[in-house]
Amino acid sequence: MDRMAALPGMSAKPVTIADRICETLREAIVEGALPSGAALRQDELAARFGFSRMPIRDALRQLETEGLVTIHPTKGAFVAPMDAAEIREIYAIREVLETEALRLSCPWLTGETLQEAARLLDRIDAEPNAARWGALNAAFHSLLYSQCGNRRLLHLIDAHHAAADRYVRALLSDPDYHGRSQSEHRAMLSACERGDADGAVTVLRAHLREGSQTLAAAVQGPIER
Repeated sequence: MDRMAALPGMSAKPVTIADRICETLREAIVEGALPSGAALRQDELAARFGFSRMPIRDALRQLETEGLVTIHPTKGAFVAPMDAAEIREIYAIREVLETEALRLSCPWLTGETLQEAARLLDRIDAEPNAARWGALNAAFHSLLYSQCGNRRLLHLIDAHHAAADRYVRALLSDPDYHGRSQSEHRAMLSACERGDADGAVTVLRAHLREGSQTLAAAVQGPIER
């Protein structure tokens, strides 16, 4: 008798009410609809979403782990400020993770994958909604790392893309930086097309460092939201 046959199949993690609330609040924070310092009162949110305070509390705790919300024991929850130290930390970790993923992935990228990456860059150029640029930007990077052969590495990269999303959207909303970013993306893609992993990694490292420096310098200025 095959005992393994009696085991239930794997299923996706159920989406809970707290997950749905968390996603809605996350998007509002990342887009700037909920600005830095905004109070997130559990009673008001419970009334707004039509649920009890328990899933609201769970959602806020999850957002706290992502660095989007700060929770004070007596004052309650607030949208976390955009912080220069956090920017440097996130981008320093991204540099370590993503350069290694690109180095491993580059030799295995197929023509089809590279064409899809090029199409993503064209979509960024054509996309009029700046709110969509962050998702397309993450998709482009993820595609170039997709053949690294290390799922744990990709999982860590996804987590840090999520942590950086708020900052990336603010960064890409700057027309000057947006143009430079696209030029760097195309230089990285060109190196991958030539099979030049070292060249692609060099472009990526400079790309991430410039993003970090630009954001950290501007976080107290117009980019703050």
